[in-house]
Amino acid sequence: MKEFQYVLTDREGIHARPAGLLVKKANEFQSDIKIERGGKSADAKRIFAVMGLGAKCGEQIAVTAEGADEEAAAAAMEAFLKENL
Repeated sequence: MKEFQYVLTDREGIHARPAGLLVKKANEFQSDIKIERGGKSADAKRIFAVMGLGAKCGEQIAVTAEGADEEAAAAAMEAFLKENL
């Protein structure tokens, strides 16, 4: 299992457009990818789950990837977050 922490820098937090792109990126991988914020966990491959976290600017999220391609999945998710959120 690969895990990393990320602090959101987008002033809107995780809103509809980047959430959709994040889900699209997560679905490129076989691994289970989860996002956690404030004790709540969401499947990164489900848009309503991701948006339901209500993650805002300045908040820290934890992303975990577990599965056959977890290394690549974690690296891609971290790069996506840095570029978009």
